[in-house]
Amino acid sequence: MDVQEIKQRFGIIGNSPGLNRAIEVAVQVAPTDLSVLITGESGTGKESFPQIIHQFSARKHGKYIAVNCGAIPEGTIDSELFGHEKGSFTGALADRKGYFEEADGGTIFLDEIGELPLATQVRLLRVLEAGEFIKVGSSKVLKTNVRVVAATNVDIPKAISEGKFREDLYYRLNTVPIRVLPLRDRMEDIHLLFRKFASDFAERYRMPPVRLDDEAVQVLMSYTWPGNIRQLKNITEQLSIIEKARIIDANTLRHYIPSAQATHLPAVYHGVDEKTFASEREILYQILFDMKKDMNDLKKLVFDMLQHGTNVEDLHADNAQLIHNLYQSEKSKSTVVPDQSMVNRVTTINHPVESNDILDTEEFVEESLSLEDKEIELIRKALEKHKGKRKHAAQELGISERTLYRKIKEYNIE
Repeated sequence: MDVQEIKQRFGIIGNSPGLNRAIEVAVQVAPTDLSVLITGESGTGKESFPQIIHQFSARKHGKYIAVNCGAIPEGTIDSELFGHEKGSFTGALADRKGYFEEADGGTIFLDEIGELPLATQVRLLRVLEAGEFIKVGSSKVLKTNVRVVAATNVDIPKAISEGKFREDLYYRLNTVPIRVLPLRDRMEDIHLLFRKFASDFAERYRMPPVRLDDEAVQVLMSYTWPGNIRQLKNITEQLSIIEKARIIDANTLRHYIPSAQATHLPAVYHGVDEKTFASEREILYQILFDMKKDMNDLKKLVFDMLQHGTNVEDLHADNAQLIHNLYQSEKSKSTVVPDQSMVNRVTTINHPVESNDILDTEEFVEESLSLEDKEIELIRKALEKHKGKRKHAAQELGISERTLYRKIKEYNIE
């Protein structure tokens, strides 16, 4: 069977040399049991090649199972792939066969292999090397005869350098590599794919197919298609459903292509520091840890308040009054000729202050602006003025005696 017949059988559209070469390699490696790693960007149609390999192999009468490794939660992926024993974990109500046991004698396609956890990668390596695996919760070694075809859009060598993928597993999977080109490297196939999708949608929705004028074809060909075939199919369907006109011009097409006229300039790379999170999962963990820390701090604050019998409303009122006094104190200090009543209320100097005294402004240049320091200073002076009598000192400060006692303990005031 030649390449054109294979493309027709598996619904592959395109005539680019890179696409034809990938199909030829898939057909050549199919009769063997070698592992195959298919690489390419998301949306390039990688899922067609494992089917070609399976159908042209001696295992074509066996099962073909496709598994999206990125769609299975990390906590259950071992059970999905290798099975589990009854009672091995919460919810394991019965024995279960995994995909490797089900696909015995056939082919298993592991899509998004780069998303596998490291622990699962170790199990997979044993399957590839010895054909053995152990169910979750079991100690019995089982055998399987399965052909593994894997695919990924992740840069595996980079993932290896970052410690996210095992190097030995990569070389075991990459026995025969097949690279599927992105759509921007298959320019001659873009318009062909558009016409095929337009024809399919016209048949499905029972309407005439949309077509592009010459200028619209140039717009279609000049776009980089970051979403590849999947994006092209999506836009073709939108045009088929939304547009009443069956001939699409360039201006209409530009409304459906995101950033079609945008200039793609090189991005400035600032590097990655040590605090950069490796994944969204780490960001979530960090948020949870911060929330836990804040909750512990809040618990400690409430415990201290209850231990000292502090009423929350009194606490707010007392702190507000103390801050007000601090503000009035700062205001009186910044006045060249202070009001006598304000001086009598705030100052704690033992000798009287005359109304015509002029404050030396240089004295306050280096003065601390911390509210905590001001609180300590006012409390000390109030206690000194009233010879240690807390009741009178509290009245002088305009706060409750209970709040004064708490702040004396908090600031360790002698």
